[in-house]
Amino acid sequence: MNTPQPASSPTLADPDTPFAVVDVHKSLRNIERLATRADRLGVTLRPHVKTAKSLDVAALMHSGTGPCPVTVSTLAEAEAFADGGYTDITYAVGIDPHKLPRVIALLDRGVTLRILLDSTEQAEFVTGAAREAGIRIPTQIEIDCDGHRGGLRTDAPALVGIGRTLHEAGCLDGVLVHAGESYFAHSAEEQRLAAKNERDTAVTAAERLRAAGLPVHTVSVGSTPTAHAADDLSGITELRAGNYVFFDLVMAGLGVCQIDDLALSVVVTVIGHRPEYGWIVTDGGWMAMSRDRGTAGQPLDQGYGLVTDLHGNLVQGLVMSAASQEHGTLTARDGAVLPELPVGTRLRILPNHACATAAQHRGYHVIDSSRPARPQHAPAIQSVWERVSGW
Repeated sequence: MNTPQPASSPTLADPDTPFAVVDVHKSLRNIERLATRADRLGVTLRPHVKTAKSLDVAALMHSGTGPCPVTVSTLAEAEAFADGGYTDITYAVGIDPHKLPRVIALLDRGVTLRILLDSTEQAEFVTGAAREAGIRIPTQIEIDCDGHRGGLRTDAPALVGIGRTLHEAGCLDGVLVHAGESYFAHSAEEQRLAAKNERDTAVTAAERLRAAGLPVHTVSVGSTPTAHAADDLSGITELRAGNYVFFDLVMAGLGVCQIDDLALSVVVTVIGHRPEYGWIVTDGGWMAMSRDRGTAGQPLDQGYGLVTDLHGNLVQGLVMSAASQEHGTLTARDGAVLPELPVGTRLRILPNHACATAAQHRGYHVIDSSRPARPQHAPAIQSVWERVSGW
């Protein structure tokens, strides 16, 4: 929940480090960018809240006009967002029998909670539970467009049979596709082709089901790279993305955003120096940043993150190159001179993977870079936003 701060607001110089920071100005800018694109493409935007896992961040997505459709990655998220008034939710992880009672409980509350599956076995236990409970469990069939993860190929013999099993129980909602391999598409053209393949795959699967006389209401696609690269979403009903609300160094490395668009960072403190090794040591290790090294496979490896001052200005040539549990190591690269940063200096680290870094923290200290602090003062903390945790 949004925790208002006292009249004399603290700044980024006050809380014990490490802690996560969200720049609300940059988040709003990122949100507006994709909302405008989805509107131009003629599709409903269903943000994936798995990145921020925050009702306060989600509220930015609909400008206080009422809860928007959302995608979740855990039932804990679904339950928390239902408690927050969200009634149109897609749980985009394959279902298992043990989770169905929680699904049914949300449906009984009046929440439209769509679930996901890609096998005959899942379809049978879902429809059995639906009949036993006397309710409809809206279900989407996951379609595989690039071999990244789960899903059925569009020509899978089981596809129509699964669709028919769901339809006979009143449970067939549609199809869902995620272009996971787009995170390895290193050019605008590769991303455009990934988006086209994602769209074509989803439409083909929907047409195959419809040709068998089965209704397909939802045709859902999305990933942050493809959402920003798609130029034609004909036949698609909704677009999903989540990382875009914060962005990160992986997305910047793909060219989906700029470094200045990154809205999430982690404040750390310099706690030591090892000049013989060229190290500056901080109190922010992988417990603060995560173990994600997503830029390691990109042309420019950003280590565990890039370094800025408290105002968000990059410290040129400084990178978080190594991490242990509670220690981060900063080093200079590309011939840069290691800066003089005394013990006690506070810095911000921009993460490789926003979802993974955010998950290391209980909440976000919120700043607004559209209200710049005076140079001698750290940015003010506007509020503290909690995150949803657990599964």
